[in-house]
Amino acid sequence: MVGSTHIKVCGLTKVEDGLLALELGADYLGVIRYDGSARMATEAQARLLSNSFPVGKRVCVDVAPSIKELEHHGDLGFDHFQIHFKLDVPLETIAAWSEIVGKENLWLAPHFPPDQDFPKALLPYADTFVIDTYKKGQVGGTGETGDWTGFANLMASYPDTRFILAGGLSPDNIREAVRQSGARVVDVNSGVEASPGIKDHDKLRGFFAALG
Repeated sequence: MVGSTHIKVCGLTKVEDGLLALELGADYLGVIRYDGSARMATEAQARLLSNSFPVGKRVCVDVAPSIKELEHHGDLGFDHFQIHFKLDVPLETIAAWSEIVGKENLWLAPHFPPDQDFPKALLPYADTFVIDTYKKGQVGGTGETGDWTGFANLMASYPDTRFILAGGLSPDNIREAVRQSGARVVDVNSGVEASPGIKDHDKLRGFFAALG
């Protein structure tokens, strides 16, 4: 945490990048296991990263995994499970994800356009929701900034739910993003990269410094 802002650094594939993030004050470290991502960690990488990071800080990120896949992510040692999905996923599937990992450990990242109401039917299944920038045909990882004022309104509408702001955050815009959105938890990925899956240490330091 830096100031009053909790920080997740996502898209990690190298242990040294995660350790620097921890040193700078990261609260969570994200490892992507979705094979459609340029930042996907192999199973061997994911296991190494999970074993190298502190308990409670390890987040596995995937897109609409099967029950078997989600159970396997747990076997790799992760603590929290961030799942991106389109709203055509049945509630029965989401309820199963919640039962497997626990409501407190499930971070749901629903894919819905900004002109559509937040899908409040999901609230019983997770304590945490990741709000990423909507882009048609893409589920998360857009690298584009979203509706920060809309995020603030969402937090005000559901004060008992934890929301994480994601999408296009960088050292250059993070202060303004937090100011406009009121976000207490932010998720950074491509904005601190040298290349997909590899962090730029100067950008990473700059991101944390901007929140200091």
